[in-house]
Formats: sequence, structure tokens, C-alpha cells
Amino acid sequence: MMFEVETYINQLEGLHKTRLEEMRVLLKGLMPEAAECIAYKMPAFRVKQTVCCYAACKTHIGFYPTSKPILHFSDALSKYNHSKGAIQFPLNEPFPETLITDIVNFRLADIKRNS
Repeated sequence: MMFEVETYINQLEGLHKTRLEEMRVLLKGLMPEAAECIAYKMPAFRVKQTVCCYAACKTHIGFYPTSKPILHFSDALSKYNHSKGAIQFPLNEPFPETLITDIVNFRLADIKRNS
């Protein structure tokens, strides 16, 4: 499945490609045991189930960790556009790595608790 993720990323150009590569490296570092795949037509990481997806959008990188982490971290996410299941990280700003780490760890703990 990694080939499909690479195909998705390699079809992009410029800042979109660079930012998606950065997100992928960050997420791989947080979840070395996770399998990479395509879910909902986006790159994703799975540990028993989908932990999160990410995608290049016109003006941002979309991050999709499901609704529970977004609700849990809603105060920390106040500076970002977000909805029940999505967070928009502006294309031209560095990723909030500590926040993403906290969200991923929360999601992994939730998956472990419920499996």
C-alpha cells in the first residue's frame, strides 16, 4: 500500500508535495508500527483501524483524526479551521508538531482502549 501513498504524494507539486511529505514523515515517526494505506482516497495510517488520514487541499493540509480527538483538543485547535472530523493546517505555516503528536497519541490510546 505504500506505493499508493507515494503515488498520491508524487502527483502533487511544489509546496503541496513538500507539506504532505513533511506530514508523512511526522506521522511515520509517531507511529512506526502503523501500516500506510489509502482510506477515503487519502493517505492514511492504520493500527488495527484507521488512526488518521491527511490530504493536500487548495490552501491547507487536511488532517482527519476522527471526531473524538478534535473534540478533546478543541481549545488547542481554536486557531485552526476545523470541523467534527477535520482540521485545516494552513499550507504556508509550520505544522504544530506537539499538537499533532498529542492528537495521534490520544487516538492510539482510544483505539487500544476500545479493541
